[in-house]
Parts: sequence; C-alpha cells; structure tokens
Amino acid sequence: MKSFKDKICVVTGAGSGIGRALAMKLADAGAKLAISDVNQETLDETVGLLPLSEKDVLAMTVDVSVKEQMQAFADAVEDKFGGSDLVINNAGVTIAQTVEETSYEDFEWLMGINFWGVVHGTKLFLPMLKRSSDAAVVSISSVFGLVGIPTQGAYNASKFAVKGYTEALRLELKSTNVTPITVHPGGIKTNIAKSARFYRGAGKGQNHQSMVAMFDKLTFTTPDKAADTILNGVKRKQLKVLIGKDAYLFDWASRWLPGSYHKIVDRIMRPEF
Repeated sequence: MKSFKDKICVVTGAGSGIGRALAMKLADAGAKLAISDVNQETLDETVGLLPLSEKDVLAMTVDVSVKEQMQAFADAVEDKFGGSDLVINNAGVTIAQTVEETSYEDFEWLMGINFWGVVHGTKLFLPMLKRSSDAAVVSISSVFGLVGIPTQGAYNASKFAVKGYTEALRLELKSTNVTPITVHPGGIKTNIAKSARFYRGAGKGQNHQSMVAMFDKLTFTTPDKAADTILNGVKRKQLKVLIGKDAYLFDWASRWLPGSYHKIVDRIMRPEF
C-alpha cells in the first residue's frame, strides 16, 4: 500500500493514544476513516481533530469484545464506504496481577478486548479486505507478546495469542492481496498503565501510582512516533513491526535467549513472590 489517499481505513481504540495518532495521520494522508472507541467522549474529541468532512468519516461507539457491536460497525462501514482497505486492530487493556490471583472475570475482560477484539476485527472485515486490490490487517501485539513478564500473565497470554493468530492468517492469505501485519510496541506514552486494573505490582511495595510513574519514566516513544512507524510498515508491507529500542531488545532476547531471558528480566525487575 504505497499511499493512503482515498483508502478506506478502519481503526479501533481511536479515542486516545496510538489509535488517535493513527486516525489523524491517515486523515492527513487523504484516507477515509471508520473509527471506533468504547468511550464516546474521547471518540468525539478525535473526530473534532480530524481534517475530514462528514462524508469521509464514520465514528461509532463500539466495545470490540462484543461481536454484535463489531458486526454493526462492519455493516456501517460497508454501507457508508462500500468496503475497506486497511483495518488496524488497536484497542487494548492490561491487568497487573499474578497468574494465580488473576480472577476469571478479569481474565475474560482482558481477553475479550485484546484477543477477541482482534478476532472480530479480522473476521468481520476480511471479506471486504479481500475485495480490495491492496489491503492490510494490522493487529497490535506488544513486546509482551514476545517475552513473559511477572504480573502480566493475562496480558502476555493475549498478546502472544495475537501474534500466533496473525502469523497463521498470514500463511492462509499468502495468495491474496491482504497483508496481515503484527505490531510489537515497546513502552509508548499512552494511558494503558493508568487505566489498568491494578492488583499486584512486580516489585516490592509497588502500587498503581508507582507503576504508572515507572511506566512514564521508562517510556520514550510518543503515540505520534508509534503511528508513523506502523504506517511506514504498512506501506512497506513489513510483516512484523517493532516500535522502540526496547522492542528490538525484547525481540532479540526472545529469539536468541529463549531459555534464559527470564533470568535477565528477574535481575532487572527483582520481583518478590
């Protein structure tokens, strides 16, 4: 996809962070947008920032974990634009809790958004994408989709699942015009830590406030930079997109130290369990 001009682009989780940055950059590039978010207020804010006329943008309040809502979103895109060329499954949440203590309710909530949101966004839009002469489906995994991290077991599970699901899809679509792309961001300055369901930090005495402070201190990549990297990856049909130096480090560790990287993580984080 050499250009986004006049392309029909779908972005979930567009009310803030990377999703908002993606929407704004795609609009600036001349794309027509279908954007969604679970939060109507922040979604409206994003729409207000877009340099698009009403005929070139569709905005819907959608919980990506609910198939019926995603089906209605896909139907609305079909009705308004007649199809889609790019889908970016961006919506995501996290939980800080040990595997043993994570409740089934919290696990189901997280998997519903992080994994089933990707499944719905892929399956329900795939017929439209396959009609396009040049299409892509982009699913946001994480560096935590490459390595396991204490108190992030549920998040790890969802992001590893996104990686495997997308890689299988890539092989199945190799003879089509659809390119499945997996994105592994490192630390991005978004609200994901602030909005996390926090129960237990990895470090001794860590609470939600200190976790957010540490996240802010250790994240160097802005949503704008992340969006640029993702869209450049789409243009180049880059199958695996890494964002940030930390992402390259984790990717290296997962490939070259698969049996011992956990020792490095343990030494750095010094978790107490």
